[in-house]
Amino acid sequence: MLTKISQAYNNPISPKYHFLFWLCYFMINFIRWGSYFGDYMYSLKSNLVEFPIHILLVYFNIWYLIPKFILKRRFFLYVIFLVLSLIIVYVVRTGLNYILVTKNIWPEAIGNQEAFSFNHILAVIIGELYVVALVTAIKLTVDWITERKKNESLRELQLQTELKYLKSQIQPHFFFNTLNNLYALIIEKSEKASDVVLKLSEIMQYVLYDVKESKIGLLSEINYINSYLELEELRYGNRISSKIEIKGDIDDITIPPLLLLPFIENCFKHGAKNNNDIALSIYFENLKDEQLIFKAENNFNLHNQIIKKHGIGIENIKRRLELLYKNRYVLETKIIDNTYNVLLKIPIL
Repeated sequence: MLTKISQAYNNPISPKYHFLFWLCYFMINFIRWGSYFGDYMYSLKSNLVEFPIHILLVYFNIWYLIPKFILKRRFFLYVIFLVLSLIIVYVVRTGLNYILVTKNIWPEAIGNQEAFSFNHILAVIIGELYVVALVTAIKLTVDWITERKKNESLRELQLQTELKYLKSQIQPHFFFNTLNNLYALIIEKSEKASDVVLKLSEIMQYVLYDVKESKIGLLSEINYINSYLELEELRYGNRISSKIEIKGDIDDITIPPLLLLPFIENCFKHGAKNNNDIALSIYFENLKDEQLIFKAENNFNLHNQIIKKHGIGIENIKRRLELLYKNRYVLETKIIDNTYNVLLKIPIL
C-alpha cells in the first residue's frame, strides 16, 4: 500500500501538461510581441530562439538548483549558481538573436540601445527571472498540494491500520474471556459447557467473518450483543436479568463493528463478582437522525469491589472513538447510586 501511494505521487505532473503549458506560453508571447511590433514573423523567430533557452533555465532551476541548494538550505550557493546561469543565458540568447534573428538586438527600447549595456542586461535578466519565478511558483504549488494529499493518504493508511489493529485486539480479548468461562464450566462438569461451545461458535462466525467491513448495521451489532448476553446467561443462569430498549428508527444506522461489546463485557466485570445478581439495562436511541445514543447500566456494589483501571477493551474503544470521530463523540462512565453507567454519543454518518 505504501508503495502504491509513493508511486501515485512521485510524478504528479504529466509530460503532456508541461507541453501544453509551454505551448500556451509560447502562443501568448508570440501574439503579444507580434502585436506590439506589428511584425509577427519577427516575434515568431525571436520566440523560437528564446523559448528553448527559457525551458532549459527553468528546468535546470527546478530540477537541479532547488533540490541541490534550496532544499539543503545552501542559499548562498544557490544565488551564485543562479547568477552564473543567468550570465550564460544572457550571452547565448543575445548571440543567437544577433546571428539568427536581427542585428537590432533590443527593438522595443527607446533610442539606440546596444547589447551588453547595463540596461539591456538588466532587461533580459528580469525577463528570465520572471519566467523562472512563474514556473517555480507553479511547481512548488503543485508539489505542496501533492505532498499534502500524500500525507493525507498516509495518515488515512495509518488510521486504517491502527483501526484494524484495535479491532483485531477485541477478538482475542473476547475469546480469551469466553474460553476462561468455558474452562470454569468444564471444571465444574457443568452440562452447560456444550451449550456454551455452540453459542460461542455462532459468535465466532460473526467476529471472524461478518465484521471485515469498516461499518456494519447497528441491528447486527445488537444481535451480536444479544448472543453475548445469552452466552453469559448460560454461565450465570438466573443471576442475570437484562433488557434492551430501542427508541427511534435504527434500521439504516451503521457503526464500526465490535464498538459496543466491550461496554457490555465491562458491565459483567463490575456486576458479577462475589456472586452478586446482575441487572443490566441497555438503551439505544436515534436522536433526530443526527446522533446515536447508547446507554448501559448495571448494578455495582462499591463495598465489595476494588476499582481498577479499565482493561484492554475499554481503552481500545476510547482510542477507536478518537480515531473515528475525533471530538465529535461523548463518552462518560460513572457510578450513580451503586449503578455503573455508560453513556456514548456518536454522530450518525
